[in-house]
Amino acid sequence: MPKLNFNLSIWSRRIVIVCAIATFASVIPASASPLLTQGFNTSSSLDVGSIVSLNPGSQNDVVPTNINNQRSMVGVVIASNNAQVAFSNSPNQVQVATGGVNQVLVTDYNGRISTGEEITASPIDGVGMLATDNAEVIGAAQGNFPNSTATKETIKTSSGNQTINIGNMPVLVNIGFYTKQPTKTLIPTAIQNLANAIANKQVKTLPIILSSVIFLLTLVAVVSIIYSLIHGSIISVGRNPMAQSAIYRNVMQLSALVVGIIAVALFAIFLILTRLS
Repeated sequence: MPKLNFNLSIWSRRIVIVCAIATFASVIPASASPLLTQGFNTSSSLDVGSIVSLNPGSQNDVVPTNINNQRSMVGVVIASNNAQVAFSNSPNQVQVATGGVNQVLVTDYNGRISTGEEITASPIDGVGMLATDNAEVIGAAQGNFPNSTATKETIKTSSGNQTINIGNMPVLVNIGFYTKQPTKTLIPTAIQNLANAIANKQVKTLPIILSSVIFLLTLVAVVSIIYSLIHGSIISVGRNPMAQSAIYRNVMQLSALVVGIIAVALFAIFLILTRLS
């Protein structure tokens, strides 16, 4: 039988090298993987962490993202020296990350932000906020905000001055669309939508319940009056055919009463839905 040449020292070194590579790969965090970035031209002064969108009519110019141009969102500005893989590094361009975990400028303008919640554009150029309605989003928060980076700012809104926090937080950049989940309440969706349409705003549960009670009581009262009217008219005509004029007059009076009850009930329902919400 032929003898096998087996050099133990060579194989030992190979095993050590393989083990070292495996150990090194296991301790490298996932966030250390290269970020794919792209260089874009801009005429705006963009801070690192700013959310940017394509300039209308252009495929290579970016501007700060706000609620008006969020549909053309492309990513978040990062420092040029943080772009491990970049298509361009011209001084006249900014590097925009389109994926990975990046520091993003955010505000609590639309409420506090918790880990996992989606971040969308805010009324402040380049700054994100909590997504609470259907909207384009830059990605999911990887922390809570306000945090230690937050600074207070005062902005003007339609309801007056508002003090907010602005800072940065890690966000897993993954541009997509956020769909608001319907709020689970005791009120059926059809009734909730009808109440919202009447009040032209989101209506709370209690006003809808009160309005429903008024509507049901009104319906019972109107049905009772109409039934009594028809039943009494038939009996009266059967007993005295000559009393038709009196019966017609009674019908007109009760009809006016029914219309008045319905008008008062509808007005009360409208006030409840618009004033108590």
